[in-house]
Amino acid sequence: MSERHRPWLERDRRPDGVDDDTVSAVGKLGEAVEWIERARGRLYDFHQMSGHADLLLGEAADELDEAGHGDLADRIRTEFVGRNVIEGRWTFQIVEEYDATYWSPVRDAKAATERQLLDGREHVFESEMKEDRRTDGRRHHESRPDD
Repeated sequence: MSERHRPWLERDRRPDGVDDDTVSAVGKLGEAVEWIERARGRLYDFHQMSGHADLLLGEAADELDEAGHGDLADRIRTEFVGRNVIEGRWTFQIVEEYDATYWSPVRDAKAATERQLLDGREHVFESEMKEDRRTDGRRHHESRPDD
């Protein structure tokens, strides 16, 4: 299979004329975006955990009702089931706002920087780190998979 069909095998190589400082700076930008991706994952964890907790609150209220504790069940249902987690927002709204105001713009800026400075190539810094750290000629230290 040609590189055209598997660009991730070669497209991370440094373009001609790009200096070490530029590769390092764009690598740092990439690392920042990876941390933002991790934070976004935690935000989705928060979203799903909070949603699951809301469903469990509803189930707990139902069970309290069935056990003859209607007053406590009503309190759980009216005060907590479906409650906003922050003023005016459920967690999906927090995720949407994070995506719109932070995650997407930062990712767009990273991609634009890579297009402008590295011919659109990603992970150039990491590729060069791999080449520096691997042992040439050793099994499991290959630069790329065999074709």
